[in-house]
Amino acid sequence: MTEIPIASDWCQRWRGRRHSFRHVSEGGFDARRYAVEALPETPAKEFVVGHHYSGSFPSARFRFGLYDIGAGEAQLRGVAVFGVPVTAAVLTRPLPDLQPYVESLECSRFVLMDEVPANAESWFLARSFDELLVLGVRGVVSFADPVPRRDACGNLVAVGHVGTIYQATNAVYMGRATPRTVKLLPNGVVLNERMAQKVRRQEQGHEYAERLLIRLGAPALRAGADPKVWLREALVAVGARNQRHHGVHRYVYRLGRNRRERESIRLGLPTVSPYPKQPDTQ
Repeated sequence: MTEIPIASDWCQRWRGRRHSFRHVSEGGFDARRYAVEALPETPAKEFVVGHHYSGSFPSARFRFGLYDIGAGEAQLRGVAVFGVPVTAAVLTRPLPDLQPYVESLECSRFVLMDEVPANAESWFLARSFDELLVLGVRGVVSFADPVPRRDACGNLVAVGHVGTIYQATNAVYMGRATPRTVKLLPNGVVLNERMAQKVRRQEQGHEYAERLLIRLGAPALRAGADPKVWLREALVAVGARNQRHHGVHRYVYRLGRNRRERESIRLGLPTVSPYPKQPDTQ
């Protein structure tokens, strides 16, 4: 897996949950060859799970597909997912005057396949924002994780991101989110606190985290067993390790038909300058 260590002129692409990079100097993107359409949940989930390194699909309100229409039959080549974060505060802190989950959403997945030419990201993102604005969305929050992650064998499974695409599209940078300690599984996947809470409380979606841990060697959760105890023992069984995380980078978009509409949306956190350019050291 090739690592691009800095914010640069490289565009990230995906196939089969492995990433690659295209340089902007390649050019080749022709907007006339592509279309952006609303996408049902099933094909969006299949695409994201099949190609994004996380192998998971977040809670989504709106999904948009990037279609290659240049060869006759439309082919799905990218997916943007906008949805519901772990807590409403993720949206209300940076965008306090917008109704969370209705007027503000999180951009939780943005995946383009490796055959999509360089320079497609900004066009796809702009078209998605146009669609969201029609749907009443006025603000979007997105995050970039700058911490590289490796699996238990030392293989790089996630490069550190500084949010190059957000910087290139003039997102407002609002610094880093709260530092925390995360649970890193042997395959390099982070078991975040929201997933852990779903297991402890047996909330909707707990099955995904349980299946993940069982595939890594944890015993199955027996009927009648305390899920809190099971989770604690399962993390030990699979060899999960703690990793200190200094916080993801937070970016915000204000949506509007013109600059005046965009700038009328109040920001609840201070902006930070300049943009970050280096991922965290491993």
